[in-house]
Amino acid sequence: MTRSEFDDIRAFLADKGTSAGDLLRVAMTLIDDLEHVHTREAVQRSRYLQLLTAARASAAAEMAGEPDPLSFVRDELARRGELPQDDEEVRRILADARTAAALLAHMESGVDPVPPSPRGPRLRRCAGTRRTLRH
Repeated sequence: MTRSEFDDIRAFLADKGTSAGDLLRVAMTLIDDLEHVHTREAVQRSRYLQLLTAARASAAAEMAGEPDPLSFVRDELARRGELPQDDEEVRRILADARTAAALLAHMESGVDPVPPSPRGPRLRRCAGTRRTLRH
């Protein structure tokens, strides 16, 4: 959910005109969303562990002098349909990896990319009790 959606829900819950039935529907929707997110997280964790296992096996295979140490990673990516298909995709993936590495290095340097405003923190404009939850 986006910040705005959370703000809409808070405003809807704070509205004195909201009926108990409406509150129950919101609660049921939120529980369904939470269950869906929980399931997606479990799937993502499983995929991450499969990729991590393949990466570790590839590193171990390289250390052991195996002739094709990347076979584990290649097989895992192929199973998911995530192997690069052409030279253009290879170049894009490498550029993305370089950019991600540069961004991570910048983030770890401790330099704040957006300096704080001299007037203090920006007030959220989307909060308020006059907003309604869209159905």
